[in-house]
Amino acid sequence: MGRGSAVTKRIGLQGLRLAPAQVYGNFRLVPVLRDTVRGDLRFARRTYPDDLAVVALEGEPMAPGLKYVSYIPHGMVMSWDKQQVEAVVETRLVKPDGKQLKVGPFSLRVLHRMVRREDRHQLRLLPLHLAMEGFLALQFGGPEIAWQEYSREALSTGLSPRVEQSVPGWANAAFAEALRVFEIHEQQVGVLIFRADLLMSAFILAHPDDYRALHRPMLEDFYGELLLQYGFLEEVSPLGSSIEPGRVSSLGDLRAEVARLHQDWAAFVQSCMAGGLMGVEVSASRVYEAGPFTLERFVTGLQPSEENHLGEMILREEDGTIEYLKTYRLSAAQTRRAYLLKQVSAAGWNLEDAARNLRTSRDELMVRMRNAGFGYLLKPEVLSQAVSRHTRR
Repeated sequence: MGRGSAVTKRIGLQGLRLAPAQVYGNFRLVPVLRDTVRGDLRFARRTYPDDLAVVALEGEPMAPGLKYVSYIPHGMVMSWDKQQVEAVVETRLVKPDGKQLKVGPFSLRVLHRMVRREDRHQLRLLPLHLAMEGFLALQFGGPEIAWQEYSREALSTGLSPRVEQSVPGWANAAFAEALRVFEIHEQQVGVLIFRADLLMSAFILAHPDDYRALHRPMLEDFYGELLLQYGFLEEVSPLGSSIEPGRVSSLGDLRAEVARLHQDWAAFVQSCMAGGLMGVEVSASRVYEAGPFTLERFVTGLQPSEENHLGEMILREEDGTIEYLKTYRLSAAQTRRAYLLKQVSAAGWNLEDAARNLRTSRDELMVRMRNAGFGYLLKPEVLSQAVSRHTRR
């Protein structure tokens, strides 16, 4: 797979196992354990105390060009050289990154690239923003042919600016409490986060010590609207089957039954509760090669009738083991917007062809584009006429 080219693959949890979930309200947190920790890939957190960050995606940081703008409270620094890992931890935390500017009472930081090489065996990345930027870039260029329906801005600058909204973890007090009371296992390297038994996010690291350090900072990450949307639903119940008394006649039998329950529970979570992410086909593109590891970002099929996730992962090249995974669940509205763009782009931005593929009319397609927030791509008079004709039907 060349850098930037997308391939279809499936995400699995080889080398990892799931422990019984811990429940708080309607949050269900499933620990992810790693039995074999190689210790040759470590992560540390780098904080950014600024109100806003601007990431230069091309060219020099302060030069005009494509930018990504968001609140970015922290980045992550990965090191993959055993001898340097322990020695550079402190320097990674305090090393200056980007340029800080003052804009009135606010602080703004200009960062260079989503992923930046800082040393021979050291890489700085902006977790989840890397994946979101890839999502925002889908069909970002806009029409390549000057179809008469599109506005001058759409033909000259494409979808710029492309905007999506998300929710910070600290916006939900119950989530903060769920993380606070969560009991971290000795070999735990990650967690699957469910709300009302819907998978909200997955977070996996290579080393248990790194996960322990980055457990609470998950509050600073951003999540889909599910984090707030399902806040009024009832508490979820503990799941699990019971031990069959007829199978137990000794302590050994009891241990075997407990092990069986754990295996059944893990299989159920992986195949059913997390089945919208684990094992499904995703479109993945390679972002960076870091020694024996590859950094990729991915998105699921963007079918409106299914749950959809985007994310980023680091794979060990020799066996495909996931050493890092961070995901974001797209809302239904975000999926519909992406699906619509995907269909229009696949039709070469020809609205007649796109409408035919979607089994709808050209006018209704333009109304759907307006409702999805893409009305600015169309000429106002063309959109107005389409809305009028569609309303009279």
